[in-house]
Amino acid sequence: MILHAPILALLVGSLLIGFLLLLASWHALRILRHWNLGSGSELQLALERRTYLVSTVMSYACAFQLVSLFLFVYTADELAPLFVGAMCAAGTLAVNPYGYPALLLKLASAVLAGAWLVVNHIDTRGRDYPLIRPKYVGLLAIAPVMLAETVVQTAYFGGLRADVITSCCGSLFSAGNSGIAGELAGLPAGPMRVAFYGAVAALLLAVAWFLRFGSGGALVAGCSVAAFVVSLAAIVSFISLYIYELPTHHCPFCILQKEYHFIGYPMYALLLTGVIAGLGVGLLHPWRATASLAAVLPQVMRRLSLTAVAAFGAFAALSTYVMLATSFRLGG
Repeated sequence: MILHAPILALLVGSLLIGFLLLLASWHALRILRHWNLGSGSELQLALERRTYLVSTVMSYACAFQLVSLFLFVYTADELAPLFVGAMCAAGTLAVNPYGYPALLLKLASAVLAGAWLVVNHIDTRGRDYPLIRPKYVGLLAIAPVMLAETVVQTAYFGGLRADVITSCCGSLFSAGNSGIAGELAGLPAGPMRVAFYGAVAALLLAVAWFLRFGSGGALVAGCSVAAFVVSLAAIVSFISLYIYELPTHHCPFCILQKEYHFIGYPMYALLLTGVIAGLGVGLLHPWRATASLAAVLPQVMRRLSLTAVAAFGAFAALSTYVMLATSFRLGG
């Protein structure tokens, strides 16, 4: 099982990234401890050279985290025919206790990695490394999450057994299931519609306020996270029902399959883009008065805020189109 090509790619990539993260974290600690831009010492010059190395290593690591999230779900979906009872990635992830924790850790790693890339990009635009300390504090904060994801993912793939009978997505994501998946599936469609469109509208208003007055970066970030969480719940609660045209099929993974035109991939990509861009606004906003970033930061935050609202808006538009393009209607 572990010799499956995508599994090998994920495992080797994660192990390599884990090693690079440990190396980058060690250098980050040294930079945080000894950094003094006003000094012309040999140590400071060495640290300035080293920061380029660390930034490059972390950029590749974070880019891999973003790609590996989708590769992980794709792999789980492709493995479904090997397990009795599995219809899609939902059943494959339930084969052992590490599947869904690995998915959640990969999702958290991808969001944090995207946010770090935003901060790193801005830091490289300033002549005096204005975000060097918050950037490396952030590195040390997200490294344990990525390392934990590597460990749990390895345990998941290492524990796959073809003779295991697993649950199908129909039983996992059903209102009768007592787990979190069942609770999401049991969320009432009407209130969830209000919450979904309300969350997107709240983000739009937060971005409009930010663009008009230049304040409220934290509000944009908060609304982006809220819209992300509510949108994921909405997919399970009611959006997926219109895609499948079935009143009882709430699976958030089957929408990734060919039978449904792989519509799940652009949906999830839009949500990931939106939450990363929104978080970027919140993370960068406290540094808007930094002199070396005065010519760059306002434009970047403006683009990020517009990207966030455009991504969630596109997701809402795509979801609305899916609901209107079918003759299926909830409640008859």
